[in-house]
Amino acid sequence: MSHTVPNQYRSEAARTLRDLPKVRTSVTSATDNFNHNRLRAYGEIDTDRWRNWARDVKTHTLTNLDHYLEQAEKSLTANGVHVHWANTSADALAAIREVVSEHDLKSVVKGKSMLSEELGVNAYLEELGVHVREADLGEYIIQLLGEPPSHIVGPAIHKSLEDCQQLFHEKFGTPLDGDPDTLAQAAREALRAEFLAADLGITGGNFLAADTGTLALIENEGNIRLSTSLPRVHVAFVGIEKIVPRLEDLAGFVQLTTRAATGQPIGNYISLIQGPQHRDEVDGPEEVHVVFVDNGRTNLLADEEAWEALRCVRCGACLNICPVYRQTGGHPYGWAYSGPIGAIIAPGILGLKEAMPLPYASSLCGACTDVCPVRIPIPELLLHWRERAVEEGLAPKTEELGLRAYTALAEHPQLFSIGGSLLRKLPWQRGGRALPVLSGWTQERDAPDPSSRSFQSMWKDGIK
Repeated sequence: MSHTVPNQYRSEAARTLRDLPKVRTSVTSATDNFNHNRLRAYGEIDTDRWRNWARDVKTHTLTNLDHYLEQAEKSLTANGVHVHWANTSADALAAIREVVSEHDLKSVVKGKSMLSEELGVNAYLEELGVHVREADLGEYIIQLLGEPPSHIVGPAIHKSLEDCQQLFHEKFGTPLDGDPDTLAQAAREALRAEFLAADLGITGGNFLAADTGTLALIENEGNIRLSTSLPRVHVAFVGIEKIVPRLEDLAGFVQLTTRAATGQPIGNYISLIQGPQHRDEVDGPEEVHVVFVDNGRTNLLADEEAWEALRCVRCGACLNICPVYRQTGGHPYGWAYSGPIGAIIAPGILGLKEAMPLPYASSLCGACTDVCPVRIPIPELLLHWRERAVEEGLAPKTEELGLRAYTALAEHPQLFSIGGSLLRKLPWQRGGRALPVLSGWTQERDAPDPSSRSFQSMWKDGIK
């Protein structure tokens, strides 16, 4: 798969806007639909009460995470689940290598898992000679295209129906004008053989109840149900922040997450994994492994301000509403998590230097906070990382120089007046390079035409 990195965000975003205009059309259409459905679904419940409850449960869990992780390990072990601890991505990959080697596993079907994208699981398994097949339809499409996901919930939302028709015509011989049902049927037939041949199923984990060791997985297609029941081994990668204290908490979280993500009252399939197959059961894996993944999360948790980002339930609502994300989709962000949530967890997981300039990829409009089901104060955390960037000398130099120049002018009224007069005479058309600090803005849009007169002169003449 071709991947960018976060420090290429500006150039990749500009390239997408310039060379791939259909991406904006497809993403806007899909996210408009998500937003419409979320508004309707939120209107069916006492949303403020639900969101406050979810925020408080996640906050309580994160502030007592050591206790609940220990409890989860005991509960899982009692259920017959093998528990692995992965401090880094290398540790997580070593865990899956151990399982693959021990059981001589050759073929994998995967449920959609953003954590597996974060860890690079697919590429690693392929290097080991293991055949990997994504089973979620959106993930399957982008795997066929050799692309990473563009969205947390809808990995292929940047692709139009025409794009998918062309792809399936080339891969499966479906008609070029095949409707979505025809394309889905072709994928279903191809994936059925993959499910039957696979000896390893890999998933993520939406939530894990510490008191019972129950893994909860939300989906709409049934592929996760098959990935966790047909192969003889099931491995679930679970971020340490996905713990909830009690089994009964799952009822609220799976409903609220689905309403925020797709506008459904609840996902079509909710799988509650309790352990490996029992002797009296007709299906299920012989072994279940849960890999608890840190990979920078404890560093983020230790940040007195940024830790709130770990409440995220990966619903994608902040991406759907974000006016910045909706212009380009997720690929320019350069890593697994894009949009507003990606911009605030990237500095904690990747490191601030590696995550730049993602904290600046926002207008700070606040719409993301309005829709977040667990009330993460995303704009405040973006400003936190921007402040840290300034402190560490990572902020854009043009911004620093521009603010210094503005400060100097603002402290001297006559210079400020002269500077304003000069600015009104500069060319502001798209692509203009009159001022380096504004070149990024005018690269993709026209600036408003400046007033012919300054506010100061109009005030002096009594024009109010």
